[in-house]
Amino acid sequence: MAVITPIPAFEDNYIWMISDPGGTTAAVVDPGDEDPVLEALEHAGLSLGAILVTHKHGDHVGGVMALREAFPDCEVYGPAGEPIRGLTRTLESGDRVMPPGIDVSYRVMLVPGHTEGHIAYFGDNILFCGDTLFAAGCGRVFSGTHAQLHDSLQLISGLPADTLVYCAHEYTLANIGFARWVEPDSPAVQARLEAAEAMRARDEPTVPSLLSLELETNPFLRTAEPVVIRAAEKYTGKALSGGADVFAAVRNWKDREYD
Repeated sequence: MAVITPIPAFEDNYIWMISDPGGTTAAVVDPGDEDPVLEALEHAGLSLGAILVTHKHGDHVGGVMALREAFPDCEVYGPAGEPIRGLTRTLESGDRVMPPGIDVSYRVMLVPGHTEGHIAYFGDNILFCGDTLFAAGCGRVFSGTHAQLHDSLQLISGLPADTLVYCAHEYTLANIGFARWVEPDSPAVQARLEAAEAMRARDEPTVPSLLSLELETNPFLRTAEPVVIRAAEKYTGKALSGGADVFAAVRNWKDREYD
């Protein structure tokens, strides 16, 4: 099974490095900065065979061109529906990616909403989801739509519950804080907060997370739950007719009142 190593970048990004035990080649996911990637590869004695990009934002693609220059044979995979420099293969929903030198195959999932053409990579019960789903939260809506992001999160919700979710940011404590606004009486949310606080006190990443934990504590995956519907309707002051409306209300609530 592949080894997945976090490479911290900027203030709160994670670039994920994928390699086989004893292998000589790695892949990285969403390299917003080349320097920490180059340092990690040198430290591990690995060359770079592939870059997997989820979406177009600079903190996810800023290091692509420099890494291509350092490793000219590197394959660069990314979404067909977004303008990203340096891609060698553009991907659509259902495509398969097998990074060179690594014994793994990822299925491409189209998960727009944060951006218009955002994709995720799923394989071996692992999901690299960029900024679509966060631990206890989800991405803001920029160049996509709320309806798209709701549908994308519903798609992810249908993956196996033991899927490990590798998102791209260390936003967990803040996200749990908002989850407590939505479900203040949830023992699961309180327990998650305590566990995450302990992990951060030890300077440990709070990601990956289990999808089962997201389904239990992440308000953006719980838009069909009566407690979340009631909280969203209290915020908006009106009845909401479905999951997409509840999602939009909760996302707007976080954007306007919490972040």
